[in-house]
Amino acid sequence: MSQLRIGDKAPDFKVKGVLRAKVAEYSLSSYPGKWLVLFFYPADFTFICPQKSPASAKWPRSFRVRTRLILGASVDSIDSHRAWAEELGGLEYPLLSDEDKTLSRAYGVLNEKEGVSLRATFIINPTGVISYQVASHVNVGRSVEETCASSKLCAPNVSVRPIGSRASRPAILG
Repeated sequence: MSQLRIGDKAPDFKVKGVLRAKVAEYSLSSYPGKWLVLFFYPADFTFICPQKSPASAKWPRSFRVRTRLILGASVDSIDSHRAWAEELGGLEYPLLSDEDKTLSRAYGVLNEKEGVSLRATFIINPTGVISYQVASHVNVGRSVEETCASSKLCAPNVSVRPIGSRASRPAILG
């Protein structure tokens, strides 16, 4: 398993994914100049509450801007992704199929024993460098709000505020 670190170049990839029932090929190099949130999860239809899964959560509209993109990935097939997205009422970003597990291995998030990806999130900056990463056991959910806040903090020239603060209050950094 590879050990990626903050500041490392994110591994490029080329995998099939599905968005709005349409299959296409996706690669990191297809998004130059964009901030990218790449999150991994173990499998479609898993037991983590759907509202806690980044794959099924409704990301805030302010987060989904032209310069910030979201990709989800698991070891499931395209057909499974398509069915799950349909069950969830549709998704606004692609789910990548990592059936051969090369993407999960490249990012160091494959649980070889279980044959699934850990729950992991990578924020990749516009030059393809990892700016943020977090991984957890398959039983531990993640917070979409925390990912959104972390993504905003990774971007240069951003007004930094504590999570939950109002724009009229100044940020205090300690």
